[in-house]
This record gives sequence, C-alpha cells and structure tokens, in this order.
Amino acid sequence: MEELLSAAQMRHAESEGIASGQVTGLQLMEQAGQGVVDAILERWPEYTAGSRRVVVICGPGNNGGDGYVIARLLSHLGWEVEVYCDGKPSSKSPDAQRNRARWCEMGPAFALADVSHSRLLEPPRADSPTLLVDAGFGTGLSRPISAQWAQVFSHLSTGELSQGMRIVAVDLPSGLCSDSGRVLGAALPAELTVTFHRAKMGHYLCDGPALCGCLDVRPIGLDRRSVALQDKAAKLVTYPATTGVFDKPSASAQSNGAGVIGSQHKFDHGHALVCSGPASKTGAARLTARGALRIGAGLVTIASPRDALQENGAHLTAVMLKPCDTADDIRKLLADDRISSVCLGPGFSRVLKDGTPNPEHTGQFVKAVLKAQRKTVLDADALSAFSDDPQELFTHLHNSCVLTPHEGEFKRLFPDIHEILTQPPSKGPAYSKIDATRRAAARAGCVILFKGADTVIADPDGRTAVHAARYERSAPWLATAGSGDVLAGFICGLLARGRNVFDAAQQAAWLHTECARYFGPGLIAEDLPEIVPEVLRRLGK
Repeated sequence: MEELLSAAQMRHAESEGIASGQVTGLQLMEQAGQGVVDAILERWPEYTAGSRRVVVICGPGNNGGDGYVIARLLSHLGWEVEVYCDGKPSSKSPDAQRNRARWCEMGPAFALADVSHSRLLEPPRADSPTLLVDAGFGTGLSRPISAQWAQVFSHLSTGELSQGMRIVAVDLPSGLCSDSGRVLGAALPAELTVTFHRAKMGHYLCDGPALCGCLDVRPIGLDRRSVALQDKAAKLVTYPATTGVFDKPSASAQSNGAGVIGSQHKFDHGHALVCSGPASKTGAARLTARGALRIGAGLVTIASPRDALQENGAHLTAVMLKPCDTADDIRKLLADDRISSVCLGPGFSRVLKDGTPNPEHTGQFVKAVLKAQRKTVLDADALSAFSDDPQELFTHLHNSCVLTPHEGEFKRLFPDIHEILTQPPSKGPAYSKIDATRRAAARAGCVILFKGADTVIADPDGRTAVHAARYERSAPWLATAGSGDVLAGFICGLLARGRNVFDAAQQAAWLHTECARYFGPGLIAEDLPEIVPEVLRRLGK
C-alpha cells in the first residue's frame, strides 16, 4: 500500500531531503518540471514533433516556480510558449524567483489578467491543440482563490475554447485542497495531473479525482521511506496484504469426505452468523451470507425469523438456517462459541402493525450481539436504529466491531462531524473525509468504514486507509442495490477467518471493487460473490 501525504507531510519530506543533502530546492524544482514534461510526452506522443503550443500559468509560490521550469524546458524542445503570472514570486520562494529570472532571459511573463487575450488561446485548431499548464497553486493553498483567478478559470474551462485545449495540472488542479479534495472557491479541471514523490490525500478524496483527470506520480529525488510525523499518513489500499488469509492446504492433505481436509475442518475457517430480516425482506441477508461464504468463511448461518424460514430456505443450500425471533433467541445462538463473527443490519428492520419501523426491536438485537463480544459488522438498519440516540450504541460497542455507514447513516450517527465535513471550506487545509472518519472512530471506539467512491477506513488510534474506486480502479456499475450488503458479508467472512477488524475492512473493500472491475458493466449485487473465486485465482490465493 502507498502512503497518501498531507501538504504538511510533503513539506516535511522536502525539508528533510534538503537538510540531509539529498537534493537542493532548485534540484527539486528542476526534477518536478522535467517530470511534468516527461508525463506530457508519454501521454501524448504526438507532441514530440510538429507545431506545439503551450500556455503556462504560474502562481506566486513554488508551484509557479515549477511552471517556469516547464516553460523553459518546453521552449528548448521547440514549443511555442507563453507564460502568464500573478506577480513575482515572494521572498519566501527564492527558488521560484530564480527560475522566473531564468525564464525571463528567454521570454516575457505576462500579467495573469491578460491571459484571455493570449494569441495561443484561439478557437481550436485540429492540427495543433493548445496545451495549458496550470502551475498556479499546489499543495500549499490555504485560502479560497481570488476573484481574478476564478475569472481566469471560468474563461479557460468553459465555452468553445475549452473544447480545443488540454489542461495539465502541476501537483494539483489550482483551487483544490491538497488534504481534503474539496474546492476552495473555484478550481480548474485538468485532463492530466502530475504530482511528485507520493500522491496526496486530495487526489483521492471528494472532488479530487473528477478534477484531476488522470493522475501521474513522478519521483523528484526524495527518500521513499515513510514520513515520520505525529499526524499519521493515510494508506491507499492499492493491493492489500492477504498473507495467511487464503492459505492453501498442504500437498499431503487428504479429504475425508466430511468437510475435513487433513487437519483442516470447516470450523478452522470460522463460522459467520448473519441476521435476517422478516418475510419479504430477506434478500439483503442472503446477499451478505453468500458474500461471507464465498470470501472463505468455513460455515455461514442465517438467523431467520420464523415467518421467513420458508422464504430463506427456498433460496439457500450451502448456507445454514436457524430460527431466531427475539433478542433471547440470538443470545442462545451466540452461546455456541464456535460462532466467530456476526453481521447485523442488512434488511433487518422489523415494522410495527401500522407499518412504521421498530428500531427498539433492532436495538435489542444489536445490544445482545455486542454483549457476546464476537467480531461484529453493523450495517444499514443496525445503524439507523440508533439515529435518535447514537451514544446508546457507542456505549455498547467494543474494539472488535466495524461500522459501515454510507453518508446518510454517517450523518445520523455523527451529525456534528458530518456538519463540519459538509460546510463550505473557508480555508485550507479543509476538513476532510479522513478527518471525519478518524474522529468518528475515536468516538465510537471501533473501526469505521465510511462508504463511498472514496471509502475511508479508520480505527480509534487514528490508523487510516483510503480505498478509492477512482482512476484506473473506477467501477461505476458498483453503485447497484445490494452491493453494500455483499461488502458487509465480505468483511464478516474475513473476520470469521481470523483477520483483525481493520485489515478485514481494507481487504473486503479492495476485493469488492476488484470483483466489480473484473465483471464489468451490467453487474448486479448477486454477481459479486460469484466472481470471488476467479478474482482470488488471479491473485494466486
């Protein structure tokens, strides 16, 4: 897994690199500029020859310094270059001042206000599309951009002009908060974003992926070792460690025909218990159970209301079925200490005679399950049952639980945190989904998996992972009814197999998306468990 850095962590990495003598500030800037040029030519090979035009917009800081380097390097390659800037770099950016001076020996740097009059920004020419390099603001943006910048962004990203121009962002699209992926006032969308050393949190959160286009991470000579800061870096779940989860039986193992392979018994791989909803609301639990079984739980049982036994039984074969109507019934089932994990919530809610939800009944089940101290996944209705009093839930949770809210459920459980998260940001770094999930996990005292295309997983100690179904891992067809129930089942199954809660949540989120990517468009939730064996085979597990 790769670390995602905050702006402060990136500054720290650069400062340490300079202080240790690895690189100088000018070398960092030169390598960043060269990285952008290399990325452009690799992505668009047609730019290696012919008529090539570029407009470079340089901000007042080090990001602008990168822009001056890019302008100089492209000019040396024979490009027609125009540079626009928002004044001279400040004394706080001596390296940017030096690179501006080097550019000005080659050509002028026009005022930003004049960019709309650039002779390069003319109606599209098929033989020579204009490239625009956005080197306005990088990771250090700390306030909403000015009205002047917003006006320039609007000019560049709308109308006929935008149809014939490719935009490359240096580090981040200007206006995007590096830590949160939220827009500070206005932002300029890019087709390609080239960042340095490591990706930043904002590249994967909130609006970041939509504004970045394609993301290209380039080395600039800094040490790749972890950045040791008090504020932990988030981990990007790109390929989770699954060592020991899907171990193959030894070559000498022999099946005895009774569910045993050598010394391995089905209970050696855990027993997952999934709680079902009432008649006509049983499908979610079956999706969850199927997910747990396919991910490798040795045994899966559905605890079903008696009025739904026949309905569930008609659809189940390998999954076992036990009657369970009351909290006392679930307590008796959990007296079997071979049950290693429980999932409660998908399609679970009972209703009163008038048809309204009965959260009290669900709440009693949740408390009974939590009292048994099993590894537990609480999803959907199990979370909504405590909307009026989230603290009541938190007092019963333990550190072997994972809560899997989508945004609506997160809002009901953590209304104050959600309010901060959704307020328009007035400064940077803006409050992020990572901040919100960490705070929620600390309050709840267990792992929180905050769902979305930018899923964030955090534990009470602040350890954080980001699983983003974005960029090359995009799978929009995963937004289908029931997919969240399968995800809960994946987590429950991995917990049954003995994984710790944080690792199970990471692995399940990654495999959930991997299954969707493998299947492709047309996916429905029932397909996800069935594609697991092929995905695991491809992983060599």
